[in-house]
Amino acid sequence: MKASVVKKVGGIFQTEDVQIDQPKGYEVLVNIKASGLCHSDLHVRDADYGFPFPAVLGHEPAGIVEAVGESVTEFKTGDHVVGCLIQFCGSCEECLSGRTYLCKHPEFTVRKAGEAPRLKDKNGNLMNQGFGLGGFSEKMIAHQNQLAKVPNEMPFDKACLLGCGTVTGAGAIINTAKVKPGNSVAIIGVGGVGLNAISGAKVAGATTIIAIDIDDQKLEFSKKFGATHTINSKKEDAVSRVKEISEGGVNAAFEVIGLKATSEQAVEMAKRGGGAYLIGMSKPNTLLSVKSYEEMLINGKRLEGVMMGSTNLKRDIPMYAKLYLEGRMNLDDLVYKTIHIDQVEEAYQELASGKIVGRTVITSF
Repeated sequence: MKASVVKKVGGIFQTEDVQIDQPKGYEVLVNIKASGLCHSDLHVRDADYGFPFPAVLGHEPAGIVEAVGESVTEFKTGDHVVGCLIQFCGSCEECLSGRTYLCKHPEFTVRKAGEAPRLKDKNGNLMNQGFGLGGFSEKMIAHQNQLAKVPNEMPFDKACLLGCGTVTGAGAIINTAKVKPGNSVAIIGVGGVGLNAISGAKVAGATTIIAIDIDDQKLEFSKKFGATHTINSKKEDAVSRVKEISEGGVNAAFEVIGLKATSEQAVEMAKRGGGAYLIGMSKPNTLLSVKSYEEMLINGKRLEGVMMGSTNLKRDIPMYAKLYLEGRMNLDDLVYKTIHIDQVEEAYQELASGKIVGRTVITSF
């Protein structure tokens, strides 16, 4: 089968023939119909996070179940499913408390050392899977814990976005910050995840939704998802403007870029008793400078890292699919364009340029 492969840190995405095994135990073989290009895969490729290469990356896949292992109970052939990079065992302390996104044993969802690999290159050598998925390929094998069923009427190019961009962005609003009707929020960075955060804020009932970016086109685009105000932080001081719009600060500020400066600004944007939530994937060992007395102690602010939108993928992905099908969540405008698997490297170069508004999705192989 065809897959887009990265050989090493800093390498390129290139299409190769890859061998795939049959599903065993709790594994599911999925015929992939669409796979979104998330910026996180670019980070994994370009920075050394300790991820093993060569690898098939891609963690926003959607497709049809082709076969199941002998122990699978949740899925059957023909089911439409979405893959999610949250890997959970279901039996550790975090999983049993409902926080599957913090599972202590994510390795539970992949094959153990010594077992036949799920993926091999054309010479029979091990090929690693990104986050237990490997969605930049014609097919993938994933543990049933990493899949959620969606209605058959859900378009695949929209469904695939649910597995990362939507659960991360909307989940940060709904699950982590627990934004309530009437609240005010600020979202710094309106790429794919930021737009989903705006959608989540609208669903949650926030009445002041401030989108912040340095690109006027993206800011205008954010209004389609529910932004009530926009700020170009290249043209005006974002913190001052947020405080002006929200009369002193927002209930919740979300940083979706992963930069030190904007993370610190999120703390300043939060009102007294409010919170700053860090969604963006920062570089390893990034340190923040926060005024512990003035900002945190006296004003009672919260600073919280957001892991995958505090998501329960089995509950949340079907919920977001339903919201989309009911016309209450905008996913249509998120799809910037669709591409062939041979175009992944070109598409990521375009993404790195900052010109893309929305998500690029692989729909042909």
